[in-house]
Amino acid sequence: MPFTVNELLKRNLLGIFGERNAAARMAELKAIWQPDGVFVDPDGRHVGIDAIDRRVAQLQARFLGFNFVERGDVQAMHGVGRVAWGYGPEENPATVTGVDVAVTRDGKIHELYVFLD
Repeated sequence: MPFTVNELLKRNLLGIFGERNAAARMAELKAIWQPDGVFVDPDGRHVGIDAIDRRVAQLQARFLGFNFVERGDVQAMHGVGRVAWGYGPEENPATVTGVDVAVTRDGKIHELYVFLD
């Protein structure tokens, strides 16, 4: 089932990067990412659902007690979109801020680039 760019970015932020249950996160990865998806962050390039899942687990282990929040509306056009986010503990949800830029294919995320502020 294809999803809109808005749905994909929100689900990716909260349902994957914000999901600490590994089984639930993997189910969401399979639902909204292309199998050969590429996730790029300042620490590297991660190709495929398993590699993306490992990267998410690493980030979550490194920042215990941190959660993601959206910082504004998703902007999308022609299969590409971006969303600004904050990541931090409840008392300071914008400890780290950045923007995700997604390129979609056939209603799923094909590439996602993370830019930190």
